[in-house]
Formats: sequence, structure tokens, C-alpha cells
Amino acid sequence: MSNCSYTIWGSELSPFALKLCALMDYAEQPYRRLPDEGTRLESIFTGLRLTIGKYKRSIERYPKLSPLDEYPLVPYLIEDGLRFQYDSSSIASWLDDRSEDHSRLLIPSQGSLKFIVRLIDEAFDEFGLYMVHHQRWVTSAATNNAGARLAHEFRQLLPFFCKNLLAEYFSQRQVRRLPYLFSVAPYAPSPWAGWPATHQLLDEAWLSYLNAMETLLSSQPYILGGRFTLADASAYGQLSMNLKDKTTSDRLLELAPVTHRWLCHIRDGGHVGSDGDLVLSTKLKPLLDIIMMTFVPLMEQNKSAYSEAVKSGETLFNEAAFNHGKCLYAGELNGHAFRSVVKTFQVEVWQGVCENWKQLSDAERNLLKSFLGDASCVFESQMCS
Repeated sequence: MSNCSYTIWGSELSPFALKLCALMDYAEQPYRRLPDEGTRLESIFTGLRLTIGKYKRSIERYPKLSPLDEYPLVPYLIEDGLRFQYDSSSIASWLDDRSEDHSRLLIPSQGSLKFIVRLIDEAFDEFGLYMVHHQRWVTSAATNNAGARLAHEFRQLLPFFCKNLLAEYFSQRQVRRLPYLFSVAPYAPSPWAGWPATHQLLDEAWLSYLNAMETLLSSQPYILGGRFTLADASAYGQLSMNLKDKTTSDRLLELAPVTHRWLCHIRDGGHVGSDGDLVLSTKLKPLLDIIMMTFVPLMEQNKSAYSEAVKSGETLFNEAAFNHGKCLYAGELNGHAFRSVVKTFQVEVWQGVCENWKQLSDAERNLLKSFLGDASCVFESQMCS
């Protein structure tokens, strides 16, 4: 990889920033974190360039930007202070394509392994995000200090008297956004009155994911075997987000001590240099089962809702549509009803997963069916679409 300087614009509150840091650590690419580690002037100008890049839609997503993409708040990878790119999974592909060591790729080249890595990565990114935000802002509501931590990280961009205001505003904003992030309380007040409660769904799913990870990591060091991959980065990013949310962290340590140690191991850089073999183990099955029960049907329902919305002439999607009460749809996961907004970036995610399935050989698909079970028929149905 060329001798460049790298900066990650983001916050430790973001699971995607944590994931990106773990990816860069594994690739042994040193980086700085802004705005936390920058000067006031450097942080202001970087933030300004980022804002302009979003407005001009000039910030890149490897290998190319899609009309369905939506720029996030964080994180962004900055190369030599000039080139901005986003999307941690795409950056993993970018890192692999620039790496000279093809024995330690973040995304394995072998078809069935590649598909499983991509599937686990997207499942944690899209559905795992809902679980961990629920854990932070509901389970750990009385013990998390996320607002204060964010204000400290962004202190260079704030007048000195605004830190407490930002901390309070951010916490209140995140609680208000919870229904957008799939977390609706029982007996929710207006404007969410009548929306199905999802707290039980998210709690049950979090426990199932934890149990699956505990089973897997009790028998091997990483999700796919002997070394770190993009699948590990995604699981780490989401689950480690709660390590500083006291109530959830204590609960995680009690329920899944092996997983808790694994998260701390990656946080402390222990995954750097891992180079064991990758295998499709039967120990993966509990994790794949819960992914097929949560992520896959959610993506299918979102895709169907998007198709119906486009047919009816809708053009506003994602959080902007949510804020206006548009493009909402009703669905069901694991026997629990939910309501959500159509998300175009999830449409793109699902298209990518299905395209990866289509690219497999018949032998690779048959092998994966033994791991994915009857639920794999959803991928088969995409073969003719």
C-alpha cells in the first residue's frame, strides 16, 4: 500500500467508526482521529471540506457511488487530507485491492467464504445497529454518558460554553430518533401512538445474537476461523459500541464473557497480525440462523415497500421521509409486528447480497444451503429476478 497519511473523521460513539478503526488497524495503516485529535483550525477546515463534499456529492464510495446511497454523519476516511470516502464495508474492499498480501484479505476471494463474510457484515451493519442503539438509549438510558463523550470529541468545533448544550441536545435527539432506528416503546406517546412496540423484539434478538457469538467464539478465535475478516470488524463495531454503556456492558459481560473478552481483544489491537485459516464451520449455524430470521426478512420487506413506493410516485425516502411521515410500511419479524420507513441504502445492501449469491457456482450454493437451511430459498428466488 502506498505511503499515505490517513485520517478518520468520526466518533467513538459510532459503531461504524469503531469498525473502520479495526479495519485500518488490521491493515496496519496508521491514522489519526478527527476532530478529537486535531487542532481547532484543522478540525474546522476538515469539517468544512466534508460539508462541501456532501453538498457537491463528490465524496466517494468504492468502487463507485450509487443513486441509492445516502451520506452518513460519520465516519469518513480521508487520504492525504484531500480525498474523502465513506462506507466501512466499501473501504474494506478498497484496502484489500491495495494490499500486497493476498493471504490476509478482509474479504476472502473464495466464493462461499466471501458470501458468508458479506452476509454477516451486512446483517450486523443493518439489523445489529438497531439492537445496539436500543441497548444504549433504552437499556442503558440511566447509565450512559454518550452525549458528554461526543461533546468532548467535538470540543474543537464548539465555543467553550456549548459543550454541555451539545451533550444534552445529542442525547435528546437520539432518544427522539429511536423509532427511526426501529426502537418503539410500549405505550409510546404521540406521534408514535399506535406503532407496534419493538422493545421485546430487539431484546430477544440481541440475546440470540450474543448466544450465537458466544458459541462460535468459544471454539475459534474469529468468526470464520483463525483470523480477522470484515465479518469480525462489523460484529466488533456494533457490539463494542456498548462497552462504554455501563448497564449493557455489565450485562454483556455476565451473559457472554467470551464475546466480551473478544471485543476488548480487538479494541486493544490483538487482531492485528492474525493469519490463521478460514473455514465454514458448523459452529457458524446459530449465528446464520438468527441472521436469516432477522436481517434477511427485514431486507426483503424493505425492498418490497420500496418497489411499491416508487410505483406510487414517492421520491422521499430514509430519515427525511420518516420525519414527514412518508414511505412508512408495516412488517413482521419473528412473530413481532413493526413499522418502519423505506430506506434506499438498505435496498442497495440487499441488491448486493443477492448479486453475490448469483455469482456463486452451483456447488458453492449447494454447500451454503446446508448452513443456511430452508431460509436460503429467499436467495434462490432472486436468481430469476
